[in-house]
Amino acid sequence: QVQLVESGGGLVRAGASLRLSCAASGRTFSSYAMGWFRQAPGKEREFVAAISRSGGVTYFADSVKGRFTISRDNAKNTVYLQMNSLNPEDTAVYYCAARSGMVTISETVYDYWGQGTQVTVSS
Repeated sequence: QVQLVESGGGLVRAGASLRLSCAASGRTFSSYAMGWFRQAPGKEREFVAAISRSGGVTYFADSVKGRFTISRDNAKNTVYLQMNSLNPEDTAVYYCAARSGMVTISETVYDYWGQGTQVTVSS
């Protein structure tokens, strides 16, 4: 069982940066691939970024490539999402998720989810 707690969301202006963190419980964090997903009001939840267990493989949605980076610190049981050049279309609740296995962009195979953190970008 893994418990995930996101933090770092907030209200920022367009062009600003935010760094989200997701802290995981348990001693086997390094055995989980991690992903970030987001859900905007009235929209389906969508993939944002994912990182492999070792951190050596990462994936990004086309909409965030070049602006967002994902990283992890297995010693701290934490995964990060650095978000730069934010725009109003990035406004959403951001969720981190974990799965035991290979990294993937498919949300349906992630086993554990956090409660989410709100990111609001004003124009």
